[in-house]
Amino acid sequence: MKYVIIGNSAAAIGTIQGIRLVDKTGQIVVISDEKYHTYSRPLISYWLKEQVTEENMRYRDEGFYEKNDVDTLFETRVTKINPDKKTVTIENGNEISYDKLMVATGSKPFVPPMEGLDRVAKKFTFMKLDDAKAVREAVTEGAKVLIVGAGLIGLKAAEALEHYGADMTVIDLADRILPSILDSEASAIMQKHIESKGVKFILGTSVKEFSESSAVLQNGDTVQFDMVILAVGVRPNTELIAEAGGTVNRGIVTSQTQAVQGLRDVYAAGDCTESLDITTGQQKILALLPNAFLQGEVAGQNMAGKETYYLNAMPMNAIGFFGLHIITAGSYEGEAYTETDGAENYKKLVTADNELKGFILMGDVKRAGIYTYMIKWHMPIDECDFELLKTKPQLMAFSREYRNEKLAGGYGNGD
Repeated sequence: MKYVIIGNSAAAIGTIQGIRLVDKTGQIVVISDEKYHTYSRPLISYWLKEQVTEENMRYRDEGFYEKNDVDTLFETRVTKINPDKKTVTIENGNEISYDKLMVATGSKPFVPPMEGLDRVAKKFTFMKLDDAKAVREAVTEGAKVLIVGAGLIGLKAAEALEHYGADMTVIDLADRILPSILDSEASAIMQKHIESKGVKFILGTSVKEFSESSAVLQNGDTVQFDMVILAVGVRPNTELIAEAGGTVNRGIVTSQTQAVQGLRDVYAAGDCTESLDITTGQQKILALLPNAFLQGEVAGQNMAGKETYYLNAMPMNAIGFFGLHIITAGSYEGEAYTETDGAENYKKLVTADNELKGFILMGDVKRAGIYTYMIKWHMPIDECDFELLKTKPQLMAFSREYRNEKLAGGYGNGD
């Protein structure tokens, strides 16, 4: 059996491990347009601020490919999938055959049309290690940096650039920062915290026009800069599947075995795909590293002949900015319980249909795992002491019977 994997990040690594759980000898070929050993992309901001080295960023140890008998084709781009011939075409025109194919192509930066952007010499995206290296090459001590986008990527770039004493201004069309993961109250707390580090925000507006070293905004403000970071958003890399005849909505559509709808012996995993969000019942892109790995592992086992399914997917983020940590999960539609200490600790629990559907923890993020467990396994609220769980999440809120039966047989044995 010959397995070909397009991509080399978390979903690809999960696929390799999934295959090897079932098939110890089949040929595995990884094709990646990057030149690097697999690395954890969320760490690029920590590399930029010199907290980790390239070696520390590796998602698996140096001998991973050899130990798993994987052939690698780095700095190689796949241009086409040929499902009838069961081959992929690479950029030099050669074709590589497969019995089973994994598409783990991830996502790319979304850069909307902006008047005059072509005049800006120092402009960068911030998703890959090469992006971070390009920023490092260009940034100078005290540089004026304009960051377009107040989401996860833009704010991690800001956190890294503080290391260089950068004078940073962040703009976003939304009326608050981190709108994809925080409600307005949590967003305001985080914004105040980041502003205390010297970062300026201009929200509810966008760039009208760039010149070589300034941006005129739609609200009439002008921002001077030495360099620009473009972090407006991302788009899944779905083109290969779409052109091959597979089903694509916002992301690639797969079954719960990760098989691509409309194509035989082709699978997909990671940020390029959609998943069923168990908290809303909707198909959506869940661009999360653990999600990508688990999807890949399920796909790999199915590719190798062991039927298994990817279940219990949901949005979840564990991240920090300038020392203030956040864990979020699920959806925020339902009845909300909130508490705050008036400083930087904030909690929001959202319930509906006798279940916990989502939460936001900021500052004090201890015991988030209990809330995550409740969401993932649809635990009925009326089977626990939810009033205790609101303020003091602990196993004592569950009955002894439940602890023994559900929580690994015995966190339990005492009261």
